[in-house]
Amino acid sequence: MSGGALALALGAAFLHAGWNVLLAGARDTATATGGLLVWGVVLLAPFALVFGDVSADAVPFIAASAALELAYFWLLARAYRDGALSVVYPVARGVAPVVVLAVAALGLGKGVGWLAGVGVLAVGVGVLLVGFDELSADRADKSSNLLFGLAIAACIAAYTLVDAEGVEHADPLAYLALVIAPCALLFPAVVGAKPDLGARSALTAAATLGAYLMVLAALRLAPAAPVAATRESSIVIATLLAAAFLHERLSAAKLAGAVTVAAGVAAIAYS
Repeated sequence: MSGGALALALGAAFLHAGWNVLLAGARDTATATGGLLVWGVVLLAPFALVFGDVSADAVPFIAASAALELAYFWLLARAYRDGALSVVYPVARGVAPVVVLAVAALGLGKGVGWLAGVGVLAVGVGVLLVGFDELSADRADKSSNLLFGLAIAACIAAYTLVDAEGVEHADPLAYLALVIAPCALLFPAVVGAKPDLGARSALTAAATLGAYLMVLAALRLAPAAPVAATRESSIVIATLLAAAFLHERLSAAKLAGAVTVAAGVAAIAYS
C-alpha cells in the first residue's frame, strides 16, 4: 500500500474514532445524534446532487438500510448516554465483521480461508478480554455496555450486507444521502427530542463524512483489503481517546483486548 493510501486510511480511522468520542462526550447524546444526522444530510446534499446516479433498483436497499441505520444511531446514542465507549466501540466494530463473515459462509455458501479463521479467533479473544475487564469492574450496570456493543454490531453487520448490494445500483455518496435523510427526519420522533444543531454536532457530522470520503479516496489508491485492515486501527485509537478525553478507565486487559480485536478484524479484511 502506498504512503498516500496509508495516510488516508489512518486519517479515516482517526476521524471515525474521533466522531464517536465527540458523540459520547456530548451533554445529551440523543439530541447530539439528531444534530449529527441533520448536519450529515446538509453536508451530503451537494454530493448527492452532483453524483446523483441512483437506479430504481436501489430503492428497496435504501429503505432497508435507513431502517437499520435508524436502529444503529438510536442504540449508539443510548449506549453512549451512560456507557463506556472503550467497551461499546471495540465490541461493536469487532463482532460486526465476524457476523458478516458468518452470513457469507453459512447463508451465501462462500468459503472461509485460514486467515479469516485466525481473525475470528482473535476477535473472540479480544472481545473476551474487553468483556472480562468490563465484568470485573465495580459497577452495577457493567453488563449493559457489552449488550449494547453486541446489538450495535448486529445493526452494523445487517446494514453492511444490505449496502454491499445497494451501492451496486447507486453512486455511494448519493446512496448514503438517501439513507441518512429519512433517519434525520425520524430520529427526533424516536427519541422524543429536538436535534442539537450546534457547532459540536456540525463537527461530528463533518468528521463522519470525512472518514467516509477518506476511505473512498484510499480505495482509489490501494486494494480494499489493506485499506480496510488499516481502517480498523480506529478500535485502538478510540480506546485511547476515550481514556484521554472521556476519562474512562484504561486497564492493560482492555487495551490488549482492543489491540487483539483490531488485529483480528484486519486479518478478516485481508482474507
